[in-house]
Amino acid sequence: MNRRKKIITKFNQKDKRANAKLHKSNKPAYVSKAEREKRALEAEQAAVQEQLSAE
Repeated sequence: MNRRKKIITKFNQKDKRANAKLHKSNKPAYVSKAEREKRALEAEQAAVQEQLSAE
């Protein structure tokens, strides 16, 4: 019984890992604080340029 249980758990673990690879997380990728600041500045500059071109 113990040998059979070990074999079954081994296969179950393998299946679980394979299944985990198929389903990706919905969590967004990490963006550092500096990168967020940089993107905010770029967005702000784009908005300013858009206002200037509209006038």
